[in-house]
Amino acid sequence: MDDPKPQPPTPPAPGDCCSSGCVYCVEDLYQEELTRYQQALKDWLARQPQS
Repeated sequence: MDDPKPQPPTPPAPGDCCSSGCVYCVEDLYQEELTRYQQALKDWLARQPQS
């Protein structure tokens, strides 16, 4: 069974945020991706055989 380990999202580069208060700021989107990654990693670890 192919079950690759989830990879963390790439953080925004310095200067990606324009500091204009955008509704969908790159920092907010990154935090959402990071939360999804952390859950995916937790789920993946639970599926791994215990050693």
